[in-house]
Amino acid sequence: QQTNVAIQPGIFAFAINTTAMLVTTQVAARSMIAAGTGGKIVNLASMAGKTGGAGQAHYAASKAAVIALTRVTALELGASGITANCICPGYVLTPLVEKQIPDTARARGISEAQVKSDVMLKFQPTKEFVAVEDVASTAFFLASDAAKQITGTHISIDGGWTAQ
Repeated sequence: QQTNVAIQPGIFAFAINTTAMLVTTQVAARSMIAAGTGGKIVNLASMAGKTGGAGQAHYAASKAAVIALTRVTALELGASGITANCICPGYVLTPLVEKQIPDTARARGISEAQVKSDVMLKFQPTKEFVAVEDVASTAFFLASDAAKQITGTHISIDGGWTAQ
């Protein structure tokens, strides 16, 4: 029997976010194990994977899957000298986010300043966007020897969002 149920576009984002991360992790792990030198896996999730959010079912679920994948990877590959961690940023002012600001303002009938303060940064106690450099610095740290005993965890860079 044919139905009129349409596949929501979000399901494709979920598939890409989860499958790409899983396959990339598997390929990297195989190379690291073959080399016998250990290694570092640093995944990128999101605070949405920890907190969820209305209207974010596919995105939040995919990022929660990345957090779970990171934990399992750490458990399975630790004996091979491989660490696995993930970074969970809040809102980062990327070109994609910048594009969402005027679109959201139009859709909600509010100013762009209100989108930033009342929508995007509403739950970030610092009331500032996360800088790309903050995320990069954390990734570099997790990939360094200074983080050799940090594995299976997620680090929030979200201006305090997930502290609530």
